[in-house]
Parts: sequence; structure tokens; C-alpha cells
Amino acid sequence: MTAHRIDGKAFAAKLRSTLTTQVADFKSAHDCVPGLAVVLVGEDPASQVYVGSKIKQTQEVGMRSIEHRLADDTDQATLETLIDALNADDSIDGILVQLPLPAGLDSSAILDRIDPAKDVDGFHPVNVGALWTGADALVPCTPLGCSLMVADTLGDDLSGLHAVVVGRSNIVGKPISALLQKMNATVTMAHSRTADIAALCRDADIVVAAVGRPGFVKADWIKPGATVIDVGINRLDTGKLVGDVDAGAFEVAGAMTPVPGGVGPMTIACLLTNTLRAAVLRRA
Repeated sequence: MTAHRIDGKAFAAKLRSTLTTQVADFKSAHDCVPGLAVVLVGEDPASQVYVGSKIKQTQEVGMRSIEHRLADDTDQATLETLIDALNADDSIDGILVQLPLPAGLDSSAILDRIDPAKDVDGFHPVNVGALWTGADALVPCTPLGCSLMVADTLGDDLSGLHAVVVGRSNIVGKPISALLQKMNATVTMAHSRTADIAALCRDADIVVAAVGRPGFVKADWIKPGATVIDVGINRLDTGKLVGDVDAGAFEVAGAMTPVPGGVGPMTIACLLTNTLRAAVLRRA
């Protein structure tokens, strides 16, 4: 048996197509379009490429993209002043500060300064708390994409299914655990201090791997027919990109995301989803 490949690129394209229609409807209803402000500090090459993709896709779905590029030596006060101005600007619905920030800048303080209603990354403590209490919130983009792909594969109601999330980061592991619980899955979170992760995974109907270690989850850890979401993107010394799950798991799983081409393309699509959602909620 070879697993169904969950095509994140095709899924994201379909989501962007839907968003294009929804943005047009929003414009008709409100006589404006959602605005996303992207703040990039410094010259990090990977961040430059990523921000370029965000801006391009924002414009393609019909939303406004407002770009703020700041020098590498920008100080904390200057960046905070910009965030305050964007918070106060009613034409801006979403604010995204590209990470990592240069050394010397306090990332946590900057992210906490963003208006929670405009926090399209879903990192503000107010949105984190809302997610865990089941309230309406902006959800981090990568876990949101993971949950959408799980729902597309298994349905919205995961009652009776056991999910194991490998990795407890604030960016992926914890929020995807909350989202899966909201879908009625029974969730186990595994991490570096967990005993016998292999046994836990073998019992799981859903495995989400987000540890940042190439091939950490072995093929023989996967229950036959399970759904596997591989969040890891690791570059080997050869230059090859691989996930956190051994590629041999494709021969065991029922459905699995490839790397690259799985979770990655969904992240920006979900950022756009959050921007439109923020715009709608701000005008509710």
C-alpha cells in the first residue's frame, strides 16, 4: 500500500481561489479590501524570499499589501512606534512581523504589542488563550493549514480517533493539539522527554510531526492506514529537503503530506485566510 499524497500545493491553490471570490464579496459589502502590513527588519535572505511570496499572493487574491522594510540596525523603539502606527491605522486589518528579528530586538515584546484583532500570525497571548478556551481567535497559520488538511482527509469530526503530536512548540505543536481537540480527537503530545514515542505513534490514527529533526519519526512507528502530517522542513548537507518523518512511511500510512509540497504551501494561504477573517471580525 502506498499512502495518498496530500498535495498541499493544490490544496493551497484551491484555498486561494476561494479567497479571491470572498475578497471580492467583502469589497462589495464594505467598499474596501482587506489590508495586510508586512514588516521586515534586516536582510535575512530566507526572510526576503518568504516576504516576497507573501506580498505576491496577497495581491493575487485582491487584498492590499503594505510593505515596511527596515534596516538591520533598527532599534526597539523605532519598531514599536511602527507597530503602534499600524495598530491605529483602520485600513490595516493584519500585521505580520517577519521572524527572526535581528539580534538585539525583543521579538516577544514586538509580537505582544500587535493588536490581537490584527495578529494574523496568531501568536499574541490573547489569541493563544482564546484558542485553548474554544473562543473565536486568529490561529497560527501552519497549524491551521494542518487542521484543514486533516479535515479534508478524515472529516471535521475526529471523534474516536487518537492523534499524536510530536513536538510541543508554541508555533506548531501546542496550537495543532488545541485544534485537533476542538475537532474531537483524543490528543497525546509527545516531546523530547516522552518515554517510548514509537509506541505512542504506533497507536495513533493521526500523527503530526513538528520537531525539526530529519527522519525522526520512523516508518515502523506508523500505524497502517494512519494519516501523517509532516511539518518538518530540513535541509540535508546534500541540499535535499526532507521532513521529520522517514519517507518510507509512505508505504505504511493511508495519507501523508510530502516534503516539500505538503504543509509548506498552506502556510501563506492560511495567512491570507486569517487576514480576511480579521477584516470580517473587525467589521462585525
